[in-house]
Amino acid sequence: MGKYKIVGGKKINGSIEIGGAKNAALPIIIATTLAKGVSIIHNCPYLEDITILIKILSRIGCKIMYQDHTLVIDTSSINSTDLTFGLCEKIRPSILLIGALIANYSAVNITYPGGCEIGPRPIDLHLKGLRALNINIKESHGNINAIASKIKGNEILLDYPSVGATENIMLAACLAEGKTIIRNAAKEPEIIDLQNFLNLMGADVNGAGTNSIYISGVDRLNPAEYTIIPDRIAAGTYMIAAAITGGEIILKNVISEHIQPIIAKLKECGCSINTNENIYLKAPPRVKALDIIRTLPYPGFPTDLQAPIMALMSIAKGTTIITETVFENRFNHVEELKKMGADIKVDGRIAVIRGVDCLYGSSVAAKDLRGGAALVLAGLAAYGDTIVDKNEHIDRGYECFDDNLRSLGAEIYKI
Repeated sequence: MGKYKIVGGKKINGSIEIGGAKNAALPIIIATTLAKGVSIIHNCPYLEDITILIKILSRIGCKIMYQDHTLVIDTSSINSTDLTFGLCEKIRPSILLIGALIANYSAVNITYPGGCEIGPRPIDLHLKGLRALNINIKESHGNINAIASKIKGNEILLDYPSVGATENIMLAACLAEGKTIIRNAAKEPEIIDLQNFLNLMGADVNGAGTNSIYISGVDRLNPAEYTIIPDRIAAGTYMIAAAITGGEIILKNVISEHIQPIIAKLKECGCSINTNENIYLKAPPRVKALDIIRTLPYPGFPTDLQAPIMALMSIAKGTTIITETVFENRFNHVEELKKMGADIKVDGRIAVIRGVDCLYGSSVAAKDLRGGAALVLAGLAAYGDTIVDKNEHIDRGYECFDDNLRSLGAEIYKI
């Protein structure tokens, strides 16, 4: 465990290249287990969640090399599908190993997944979808046991467009007998990235990015080489860092279509933004408040940027109302922001933020990944020094966060 020390008052100014998306990399790495042989994944971010997944795959027999953001995975020596050895509960996407491993190995035993404490994230949609594919699933004593002699395609209607459930069904259905249709599927860019990788392996998947995904099962898949898309949440976070300090930033290696919701909100609050090959943002000395922000599944405003934009709105001119519709406990950062002088009131899933003239450095603690990033952003704009404790939460989702911010003019150190 460590801390970030931020000396506030330095404008973010400069250019940064956005790395690979964690939320795309994790399911794609897991998807390599659908084939036997060597797959190569480029633009893979060096993050704690990736490291844990590598340890999990190594424990079941995969041979893995990880260097210069390239992951080389040899799955030909997988010798176990018993995943109850105490690592899967550390990362949420470990649940996807059921869908990936069940087709080739017929049985998977895994512990319940973990992740940030941002409210209930039930796996019932995952299990319901997998059961619809003729997979027998039993839950007992914190473990999930899945058995399938033959996976059979089916039409599955998700009660909610869950990213994880959509991915799990996609993975399992690739080698199923017959056709699978996922209705009310998640539309996130990471779903499209997974589809592209699966098709490169020889799968027959189409429709990702729309309400319905169509999968025709094939007999086998082959290893593939692929490059992960840029991280849209990291891109949005650095844009907000420039906005909260009245600075300017150029983002390289970014897909502007993926971050239109945050571009629209930052323009609305007074930032000048140009999008071409790169994205250029210039912020006013102080942004205007946004009337209403409502988090929604893609292409709505992402829940992962709710905390960072709340930090920005805490020093905006005017009052903002934020409604969190995705996770019910995603206001863990509010009390910490209030320690820095923010004026925020919460009622259930609604937060009312009255912008103050300035924030003040304080000692605060990251309770989760995105909330921790919001506290760092607040520290960049605050008067005095800010200490953000438990920075291991932040390091799960942002590669070299302090180094990148320093390269943009921030005064931030790990202690």
